[in-house]
Amino acid sequence: MAAPGSVQVEVKQPMGTGPAGQQWMAMPQINVPGIPPGLEYLTQIDQLLMHQQIELFEALTNIECKNRYAIKNSLGQQVFFAFEESDFCHRICCGAQRGFLMHIVDNQSREVIRLERPFKCFAGCCWCADTECCSMEIQIQSPPGQVVGYCRQIGSKWKPMYEVLDANKSVVLKINGPCCACQTICCTGDVDFKVCGTDGVTEVGKISKQWGGFFREIITQADNFSCSFPMDLDVRMKANMIGATFLIDYMFFEQKDNNS
Repeated sequence: MAAPGSVQVEVKQPMGTGPAGQQWMAMPQINVPGIPPGLEYLTQIDQLLMHQQIELFEALTNIECKNRYAIKNSLGQQVFFAFEESDFCHRICCGAQRGFLMHIVDNQSREVIRLERPFKCFAGCCWCADTECCSMEIQIQSPPGQVVGYCRQIGSKWKPMYEVLDANKSVVLKINGPCCACQTICCTGDVDFKVCGTDGVTEVGKISKQWGGFFREIITQADNFSCSFPMDLDVRMKANMIGATFLIDYMFFEQKDNNS
């Protein structure tokens, strides 16, 4: 996989992606200095819905494809479109643990957010996550090349736990996961990851893996998420919450065993 700084991405017009006739959210007419270009949308949003697109080739062959997501507001209007860039061998050999870049574009085809998750061979176990080499992490850039924050796994006895950091790696939010982060045909409720303040107790938001229906969950790995946060949260932290949602998706719900 190419180094993130050297990747040249040709962002194609996303208007043809997703369901035909999908309505896009209009650009808010605001003039607030310091907001990264494209994040103006997030000033008027307190919830995002992330719908992974079904890949028929993957469903039929069980060969891992690059993931694509429509990111919508609570009214169903599309805000962003996200698509993965990863190495074929990484997807086949490393599965959900693969390293990747996630490019997030708006309705003007501008790449407004870039996510980078490095490949770590021995990462993911919550018991060892206090060690940097064993902790899953994702970096959030907006605009691409400008780091605005991170989300990283932290050590815990059983439940998955994360910290959301700003660009200086200061903890701003904490995420507490459930004891069992999976869904089956006998357990179809949403799987909630609570977003809390720095005390780890005061709940300020939530990341939820939603049940997508029998066919979608059993036959495919296409997942639906919702991500809620305070309306007045800084837009950079909202972008970091998007990154946290993708990290959780790949760690727990891209595994084939969790969709069966």
